[in-house]
Amino acid sequence: MLIAGNWKMNLMPHEGMMLTHEICMGISDIPSHVDILICPPFTHLAQCSLIIENNESPLLIGAQNCHDSDEGAFTGEISASMLASMGIDYVILGHSERRFLFNESNDFIARKCLTAFKAGLTPIVCIGETLEQRNKGIVHPVIQEQVLSILHHEQIVSSISAHNIVFAYEPVWAIGTGLAASPEQAEDVHAFIRLQLEEKLGDHASMIDVIYGGSVKLENAKDYFLQPNIDGALIGGASLNAESFLAIAAQA
Repeated sequence: MLIAGNWKMNLMPHEGMMLTHEICMGISDIPSHVDILICPPFTHLAQCSLIIENNESPLLIGAQNCHDSDEGAFTGEISASMLASMGIDYVILGHSERRFLFNESNDFIARKCLTAFKAGLTPIVCIGETLEQRNKGIVHPVIQEQVLSILHHEQIVSSISAHNIVFAYEPVWAIGTGLAASPEQAEDVHAFIRLQLEEKLGDHASMIDVIYGGSVKLENAKDYFLQPNIDGALIGGASLNAESFLAIAAQA
C-alpha cells in the first residue's frame, strides 16, 4: 500500500517543516506494509528531507514534477537528476492540473517518465477522465490512451522490470471539487488499468501499485482500500494535516 500526500502549492517552508516533523512522529503507529510519502513544493524539499533523515524516519519524499531534459536552457524547471541528487524518492508526473493548466501532452509525460527512471526516481503517473468524457461513456478509451502512451515506449517497459512505477487514477472531475468517485467507479477503472498493465508487462504488472486520488478523506478512504485493485491513495487537501493524513494511512 502506498499513501502519498500531494501538498500542491501550499504551506510556507517553516509550515512544511512542522508538518513533516509531525508525520515523522506519528508514522511509527502505521503498519509496516504501508509506505507513506509526502510530496512538498520544490522550495521545501531540502528542509523536509533533512528532517526525515534526522528523525531516521521511514517517511518517503517526492517532488510534484520534473522536466524531461537532464539540463539546459529551461528557465524555472527542475530536472529529475537534480531531484535524485537531493535524495528524493518519487516524482508525480502528468497530474491533471499539469495536463490542463499547462497543456502537458501524453508524449511529454512519457518522456518525463523515462527521464525519472534514468535518474533512479519512481514516477507516479496520473491519469483520469473529465466529467464530459465520463458522461459520454468513453472513460475506458481515455484511460487506455493515457496508459498506453507510457507503455508504448520500449525503454520505459524495459525499465519497469528494474525500477518501480506507480499509476494514480484521478478522475479530473473529483480533483479539488469535494466530489469523489464511488468505490465501485474507482474499482472499475483500476481493474481496467490492471488489465492494460498485464497485457503489456505480463508478470511485472503485479508489482505495480495503482492508487486512487480525488477528494480522498478520512470518511471515504477505507471504502477505497477495501477494493481489490486499489493499492493506496494520492491525497491532496487531507495531506496538509498530519492527524488526518496519518489517520487515512492507518486505515490502509
